[in-house]
Amino acid sequence: MSGLGKAANGKPWLDPGDPRMDFQPILPDARIADLTASGLWPNRLFIDTLDAAASADPGALAIVDHNSMTGASTRLSYGELRRRSIRLAAALAAHGVERGDVVAVQLPNWWHHAALYLACVRIGAVINPLMPTFRDRELRFMLGFAEARVLIVSRAFGGYDYPAMAARLRPELPRLAHILVVGGDDPQTAFESRLLGRAWEDEIDSDALFRARRPDANDITEIMYTSGTTGQPKGVMHTSNTLMCKALLANELFDFRTDDRIYMGSPLAHQTGFMYGVCLAIYNRCACVLQDVWNAETAARLIAAERCTITVAATPFLSDLVQRAAVEPGAGSHLRLFMCAGAPIPRVLIAAARRSHPDLYVMSGWGMTEIGIATATYPGDADEKIVETDGRALPHQAVRVVDAAGDVVARGVEGRLQARCATCFVGYLKRPDAYGVDADGWLETGDNARMDADGYIRITGRSKDIVIRGGENIPVVEVEELLYRHLAIEDAAIVAMPDARLGERACAFVTLRAGQALDFSGMIAYLQAERMMTQYLPERLEIIDVFPRTPSGKIQKFKLREQASTLTPMTRTDATSHRGSND
Repeated sequence: MSGLGKAANGKPWLDPGDPRMDFQPILPDARIADLTASGLWPNRLFIDTLDAAASADPGALAIVDHNSMTGASTRLSYGELRRRSIRLAAALAAHGVERGDVVAVQLPNWWHHAALYLACVRIGAVINPLMPTFRDRELRFMLGFAEARVLIVSRAFGGYDYPAMAARLRPELPRLAHILVVGGDDPQTAFESRLLGRAWEDEIDSDALFRARRPDANDITEIMYTSGTTGQPKGVMHTSNTLMCKALLANELFDFRTDDRIYMGSPLAHQTGFMYGVCLAIYNRCACVLQDVWNAETAARLIAAERCTITVAATPFLSDLVQRAAVEPGAGSHLRLFMCAGAPIPRVLIAAARRSHPDLYVMSGWGMTEIGIATATYPGDADEKIVETDGRALPHQAVRVVDAAGDVVARGVEGRLQARCATCFVGYLKRPDAYGVDADGWLETGDNARMDADGYIRITGRSKDIVIRGGENIPVVEVEELLYRHLAIEDAAIVAMPDARLGERACAFVTLRAGQALDFSGMIAYLQAERMMTQYLPERLEIIDVFPRTPSGKIQKFKLREQASTLTPMTRTDATSHRGSND
């Protein structure tokens, strides 16, 4: 080896300085002491679990992915995953990534997520997974706010040119040092040639590098953006201890077994996929099978071929698999547990799942990016609990329902849902004011709920103004703000329309300025021109003469939701909107 040398930016490999950004996690000493003493925070890193797995059985299967763009499938053993993580860690350091720097990853469900996260941990960097559906508007804010040093994108996915988008944004992102392209044609920016194609780890004393950069288990290791009510997404910060704790509790909940394999079709840029796909698999030294584009036929084939037993996904995924089983008996039959989160489970779907998958337990659950899974139903629970509730608190997690004064309400009474969890995040990036955790550790979830006599909760609404479409939060305020800028629109409000498959879809109610006109296709064209991501686009337009309002002038959205409850989505071929019932 050639010694420590210098990184590609000319700085020493081992930078003894502080992280580039002070994340300022909200971590009281008492919380650290209590959760460490209880064993819920093990003070381990996921590279420790990986390295132990690679040493014990280097040939054991770790990751299987299927790249729908190239048709290629990648199978990585734990030994190979470890080798790739080491090479990527050394390569990132060589490209100037220092302890505390943010590495943004905007990729589909490919093996790169796991290897890059583990590489970041080795050098004390922070991963920031980003949805492939994000476009200029979202990325401009997210990359700038996190001061990302590296952005890794795919050359193309779903027909979209990611390198072109990154090039457009780069002049506005002075902290962004490198854009690397998976499958890229240019050797100067191609992920494969710049990071993987050179034995970076052999050019330096990588052991010394990794020892010097090793983070503490309470350092920030992941930033995951979540949509809130402020019009801008918030960066949820997690540590190795909070993620490890999620894995520990999920193991108990899922009754994890030595022969279990995880199937993950939920995006790895969501906490569901990242935590309960990548991290949970590494924690258990088991295989994780990834699917990058949801398709029930492909899912059934992968589950069968790889003998997958566990998955966590939104309710529409289960509905599609059950429908697939109607034309392909036995589709997905290896699954023993399907946790549904993000949308209620229709009773008819439970019955259909039992007929098509008699050995499958469908579990209802509720959680947040901030805390992971907090409540769930359990095997043996009556169907009413699965269908009519979102479960009861997991061990070491607690939930309660309170009134406006913060007092616990009687069972069956609706109120604000609060959670106190060992898995709770440690703050929002650069937003300590938004943390929402009181001195006793209770987090304001932003949801309303009621609790039954057995301690099972049901989410009844959201005090934070979002629509949940297929398990994905739509940031209502963002969409409304864009609609307000349209020259024809006087006022706008987005509410949820119930939907049998996706749970909810977004309906836009607007009032128009005098003499102006707008139809559904015109609204969609305008939002697309503003680079609004497809999943955020409203799926119906209702033009009304006047909004129902409170005496103080606030729009009464519950009345709009009542109107929307009988509406159905429009299609892009709809030339004109329907008038609302206030005509």
